[in-house]
Amino acid sequence: MQHNVDWATYVAQMEQILAVPLDEARRAEMLTQFTRIAAMAEPLMAFPLDDRLEVAGVYQA
Repeated sequence: MQHNVDWATYVAQMEQILAVPLDEARRAEMLTQFTRIAAMAEPLMAFPLDDRLEVAGVYQA
């Protein structure tokens, strides 16, 4: 399953929501990094999982 994300829109929205203005160089670097991260995560996200998986135990002290 491939997810097509508009990273430029995402960065612009997060810039507004978090009130962190970025200059063009930093915005371009953010887009580069998000694109790289998405490419690295793609094989993991594509890994098929069974519909029913045993839930991991929860540690309680």
